[in-house]
Amino acid sequence: MNRREFSSQALGVAGLTLAPAIWSGAQAQAAAPVEGTNYVKLSQAAPVSAPAGKVEVVEFFWYGCPHCFHFEPSLAAWAAKLPADVVFRRVPVVFREVPFVAHQQLYFAIEALGLIPALHAKVFHAIHVEQQKLDNPEAISVFVTKNGVDPTKFLAMYNSFAVQTKARQARGLMEAYKLDGVPTLGIAGQFTTSVSLNATPEKTLAVADFLIAKARKGK
Repeated sequence: MNRREFSSQALGVAGLTLAPAIWSGAQAQAAAPVEGTNYVKLSQAAPVSAPAGKVEVVEFFWYGCPHCFHFEPSLAAWAAKLPADVVFRRVPVVFREVPFVAHQQLYFAIEALGLIPALHAKVFHAIHVEQQKLDNPEAISVFVTKNGVDPTKFLAMYNSFAVQTKARQARGLMEAYKLDGVPTLGIAGQFTTSVSLNATPEKTLAVADFLIAKARKGK
């Protein structure tokens, strides 16, 4: 979704599907991804947190975005198979106060509590399948409690200085990557690619593989 598409109606679009075009392996070999068409090269490098010698991949996402919801299964499977020299992390975005801030703090809280494997996909499911908004601490507290999390412990983390710090850092990284939509992948502080540029998760991830290889070579 582009920034201008983030309206109050976005949370209700649970059944949205992505375009059917698929970039096959043969097509990928026949024509390399094109700058300005399949990916963007940043004019000024964005900061990275990965150690030297590692390639950082950042997924910018929003829990309320239907495209992010549909992208997540393919992305998770791809991320699980990344080589040892690639560091993958997610960054929730904020384009306005409500409901973005609540969703951002939700993500950083479950990340800090080590609950991403248990709850990340469930948050997407709750919003897009069960039509829960999860746009305030009360609703989020009910959700985490139903999923076996101590609500007092969770809310302490949700409102913590550590989560607020991560939120500020996320906004700075969004600006550095000149982000205007999600889901977007930032590669090595140098490139971005997205489903909006490439039509399908498969093609987007193929472009990400290309950009990772490009970053390794320092090009």
